[in-house]
Amino acid sequence: MDELQHTHSSPGRVIALMLVGFGFLALGISFFMTQRDSASYASTTEFSTVPAEVNFPAPELTLTTLAGDEASLSDYRGSVVLVNLWATWCPPCTEEMPTLKAFYEKYHSQGFELIAIDQGETLEAVVPFVKEFALPFPVWLDTGSQAGIVFKTMNLPSSYVIDRTGQVRLMWIGGISKRNLEKYVPDIIKD
Repeated sequence: MDELQHTHSSPGRVIALMLVGFGFLALGISFFMTQRDSASYASTTEFSTVPAEVNFPAPELTLTTLAGDEASLSDYRGSVVLVNLWATWCPPCTEEMPTLKAFYEKYHSQGFELIAIDQGETLEAVVPFVKEFALPFPVWLDTGSQAGIVFKTMNLPSSYVIDRTGQVRLMWIGGISKRNLEKYVPDIIKD
C-alpha cells in the first residue's frame, strides 16, 4: 500500500509542478517578445560603418569577369568606382547588395561604377547569387583573394571608393547603408 501512495502525486505537488510549468511558459513568452522587439528595433535602426577618409593610389588589379574575360581597375580611370569585396556566404554582404544596386542605378549615368569582387568562390557559386539579386554592375571573380591582399584587408564586406584620377578616397570595413552612401559618395561623383 505504501508503494501505491508513493506513485500517486499529492494535490499540492501537482499544483507546485503546474506553477513551475507556468513560470517556464511565462519566461519563454517574455524571451520571445524581447527577441521580437529587438529584431524590430534592429530592422528600423541602421547599423552601418562610417567610411574612413583615405588617400592612396588605387592598386593594380586584374581579375576575371563572370563571362571569363579579364578586367582591370585601370580600365575604369575617369569614373568614380566603388569596389566592393564580398562573398555569397557573408550575411552583411547579402544585406547591403540591394542598397548597392539602388545606388548604382541612381548614379551610374553620372560616371559612377560599381565593381563587386567575390572573394574566393567559384563561378558556380556566384552566378545564382547574381541572378537572384539581378545585379546590374560588373561582378568579378577573385578565387585567390588577390583584391583582399592589394587592398590590405581580409574583412568582408569591404568597400573602397576610387575617384576619377585613380585615388582611393573612402574605405568601408563592414556593411554600407543607403544613408552613408548618400552622405559621402555623391560629392566625389560631382568632383
